[in-house]
Amino acid sequence: MERNTGQVGRFVNPDNSAFQVALNSEIYVDKTGLLAYTNQVMHTDRAWICSSRPRRFGKSITANMLAAYYSRGCDSKQMLAGLSIAREESFAKHLNQYDVIHFDVQWCCMDAGGPEHVTAYINQQILQELREAYPEAVPAAEKTAYGAMSCIYAAAGKKFVVIVDEWDVLIRDAAANQAVQETYINFLRGMFKGTEPTRFIALAYLTGILPIKKVKTQSALNNFDEFTMLDASVMAPFAGFTEDEVRALCGKYHRDFASVRRWYDGYRLAGCHVYNPKAVVSVMLRGGFKSYWSNTGTYEAIRPLLDMDFDGLKAAVLAMLSGDSAGVRVRSFQNDVVSLRSRDDVLTLLIHLGYLAYDEGTQTAFIPNEEIRSEFAEAVEENRWNEWMEFQRESAALLEATLDMDGEAVAEGIEKIHGEYASAIRYNDENSLSSVLAIGYLSAMQYYFKPIREMPAGRGFADFVFIPKPEYAGSFPALLAELKWNKSAQTAIEQIKERRYPAALAEFSGEILLVGISYDRRTKEHQCRIEKYTAGQPLPFR
Repeated sequence: MERNTGQVGRFVNPDNSAFQVALNSEIYVDKTGLLAYTNQVMHTDRAWICSSRPRRFGKSITANMLAAYYSRGCDSKQMLAGLSIAREESFAKHLNQYDVIHFDVQWCCMDAGGPEHVTAYINQQILQELREAYPEAVPAAEKTAYGAMSCIYAAAGKKFVVIVDEWDVLIRDAAANQAVQETYINFLRGMFKGTEPTRFIALAYLTGILPIKKVKTQSALNNFDEFTMLDASVMAPFAGFTEDEVRALCGKYHRDFASVRRWYDGYRLAGCHVYNPKAVVSVMLRGGFKSYWSNTGTYEAIRPLLDMDFDGLKAAVLAMLSGDSAGVRVRSFQNDVVSLRSRDDVLTLLIHLGYLAYDEGTQTAFIPNEEIRSEFAEAVEENRWNEWMEFQRESAALLEATLDMDGEAVAEGIEKIHGEYASAIRYNDENSLSSVLAIGYLSAMQYYFKPIREMPAGRGFADFVFIPKPEYAGSFPALLAELKWNKSAQTAIEQIKERRYPAALAEFSGEILLVGISYDRRTKEHQCRIEKYTAGQPLPFR
């Protein structure tokens, strides 16, 4: 029993026009290498994929690409001929060979007339198109789309590729409506869970912002391989733009790669530096360095999250704003926006939203780049935290004392911050002074980029480097700080000189302040010595 292969539906066997729009764009970065992976896992127990990533990280383009490649409703050979997938041995084998079901839940929400109608709308639309495609295979009594798919496979031996874009919209936008969520999750279970769907589905690909919802600590669809901002695994190169891709774009559009990296890099996924595609495309086409991404829908959502009264949350945010990281336990997160019971749940949600990055090795969260850092600062300032205002006052005084080269005042300021805030930020003794220094210079973020920790410099690694933003480079010096425990501040200054740390700032033409800071663990006394150095001049030695 063969269907009419010329028939194109909205949900069943779409054409390739949506992906053609992406290819027509001035900037398109080839991500068809993902198809080599999906071809590899087709018809296996790894053919159930949920790839979650933040808004504007290319989720819909990926879904459209999968539909264009697999759908029998189009011929995409010429469209894909010049892309990387065309060089793979599996290219022709799977090209436009499957009945594809592709739907965008966000779009369905608008067309269905309300969250409570979405699941029924999706089911009805798919079922209707399957009946039109296979009129003899689907009984009149069949009420579900997945039941119809099972009937079609039994009658015609046809397997499906199912692509769901924005799968988690109801989990996020109808978070408080338990009935809506249960109906939707039960529909997904019918479509994907159990033995029968393995017979009629060759590949399932879900994409959204959140991982699959947990029900009583277990995944509602535990047969899916999940690739997330916590663990992207083989999907990492396809989760955004890679460093090599961004470097190539900078060359083509004559943008300074170091500036682009400072503003938009920061996500570390399976060893890859991943950049936000929306931000990178915008800076290439427009040229200005600013926040292009954060105001695209999730920004307003983070404000109430930051005000949640969980122990240690505000201190962690302030530490990350100043360039440090915060430990986070991600396992308790229920993959929704309402079951938030701890500081760790909030931080984990912010990681999935893209407002924080995650280091799997150290299990820490951090603000990934200058774009997000500026948005966080604005959100915190508008929420008018008392902690933020106090930090700002003390930090501004510390920065002013540093710029005035008043070592005694700097030592007093750092000692005060160390005594009052180190325990609240929950750092161990070994990292205490580093953390205090980072948060102590919080006010510097107005004039300086995020401090660089352990920057390769000369014959070693500089503890802290603060580089002024371009608009302030003529009036603010760079800061190069070295920290010492149980040694003198003068020893720190001598190490800066002997190991030629200022050489790392050769491209910076202005003044550099060499800041040596020491801390006596026994007496709790802090010392500071500051010297001025002009880039390009020889360093004195002992």
